[in-house]
Amino acid sequence: MGIFMVILGVVLVAVGVLAVFRSHILWGMALVIVGLVVTSGVNYFGL
Repeated sequence: MGIFMVILGVVLVAVGVLAVFRSHILWGMALVIVGLVVTSGVNYFGL
């Protein structure tokens, strides 16, 4: 389950960065923040 959360977080951050570059600043920032929260909640040593 941990690896799925890491992959989900990375995808959310990547899509958020792309959204910022496409002039969707608020949507992109929201996706980056959600991605960081999802990824930071994972116990990396328990993958």
